[in-house]
Amino acid sequence: MKVFARQGYFQSTIAQIAGEAGVADGTIYLYFKNKDDILVQFFSYKTKQVFERFREEVALADTALDKLRNLVRIHLEEFQRDRNMAIVYQTETHQISRMAEDQIKEMSKLYLDIINEIVECGQEEGAIRRDLYLGLVKRLIIGSVDEVINTWLHAGGQYDLVSMAEPLVELFIRGIGVQTHAVNSVNGTAESIQSGWPQPQPIKEGE
Repeated sequence: MKVFARQGYFQSTIAQIAGEAGVADGTIYLYFKNKDDILVQFFSYKTKQVFERFREEVALADTALDKLRNLVRIHLEEFQRDRNMAIVYQTETHQISRMAEDQIKEMSKLYLDIINEIVECGQEEGAIRRDLYLGLVKRLIIGSVDEVINTWLHAGGQYDLVSMAEPLVELFIRGIGVQTHAVNSVNGTAESIQSGWPQPQPIKEGE
């Protein structure tokens, strides 16, 4: 993957891949049919293993919100751990014509299924709204994580990618809107309305 990450898939050659691996060109053909096959196998095995770890990490949490936190965190951790994998995955999944189309679709379905389960669990728990367009929610989450990874890659990996996990989850859950107020019809006072979240506590004197 180092060669694909450094050169780009189309500019890479079997000779370069063999040189990086420290073997003769012919040795590569003992394991792969051609360069295309190397990329397909990367998505079939390497990335599939990583995405299966996503599900394992999600299963460790008890609540939907913690499952979401685990998913985002492990996603960023795995891609930060293997930057070459991250570059190849992000690059190839954004191509219009994709060499490993079937494998990429499988990975996407696996990830979207995990998000779907988390959202449905959160709705059952009362932690996530029921009036949401689920398809849009899934794309919001996967698109946001994807963009955070792309930004990190373009920055040369110069900061801790995993540090973005908690802010991302907070954004998913709280949104970007400010707290609204409504007038109590009984006594005419303003009351905070922010479903599902504790309201700010007044500052005590002397603080």
